[in-house]
Amino acid sequence: MNSFFTWQALMTCAGATLATSLITQLIKGVKPFAGIPTRIVSYAIALIILLAATLFSGGGWNELAIAFVNSAVVALAANGAFDAANSAGEK
Repeated sequence: MNSFFTWQALMTCAGATLATSLITQLIKGVKPFAGIPTRIVSYAIALIILLAATLFSGGGWNELAIAFVNSAVVALAANGAFDAANSAGEK
């Protein structure tokens, strides 16, 4: 494998969730994003990732349209994974 992520990997739920979680944690404290709720930031990141992966993988309009719903699933999964890891670390 030549790279950490491929466009096909980012189109999977696991790949998009991992990328969304990593990018969200990286930028959520940065000044322009600090005042925005993390759930909204992660949804926007998930949407960008899924739209880009769909476009670069040659997806059609039907995949682009469903990316808005899939982004909610990915963002909630990324936030839930972070919350679970955080609560496990506190115990």
